[in-house]
Amino acid sequence: MLELVENGPVEDILLAVLREGLPDIEVVSLIADAPPPTFILVRRLPGLGDWSGDPRFTDFGRFFVNTFTADPDGDEKGALLSEAARVVLRNAWLAHRSYPGLGSITSIRMAIEPSRRTDWATSSGPVQYADLPTGFWRYDTQYQIKVRRPFHSPLLTPPT
Repeated sequence: MLELVENGPVEDILLAVLREGLPDIEVVSLIADAPPPTFILVRRLPGLGDWSGDPRFTDFGRFFVNTFTADPDGDEKGALLSEAARVVLRNAWLAHRSYPGLGSITSIRMAIEPSRRTDWATSSGPVQYADLPTGFWRYDTQYQIKVRRPFHSPLLTPPT
């Protein structure tokens, strides 16, 4: 079954871009039971995507890029880390940086600017993510990103 896979999850490129651009910050798609005091969480939002049958297709999606900071200056650090993440994503797009096996970002748009969020894990309203840690400042930013996938289909690659 896995030999049929041509493309991995589109959020993998965001993880690669942010990990490369912010090497001192943990960038994850799942929150650890004991998270570090500063980290970035990338989550794809459902309901946006398209595939036209073209093997050279671009994939796109909406993503939350959440920053978490847990120190006394966490509010300011969270805002600054959100801005640093935006710059890293923009620079990868402008540089046409290609990531092996993942492709490259062909367009990026900030759909919702960085916003400080309340700690939903302890709020009385609905919980957005059940695994949100308590005691952190959280900023989230929403992006729409289009990715050019690498061309590597075994069915369409010319024989050697």
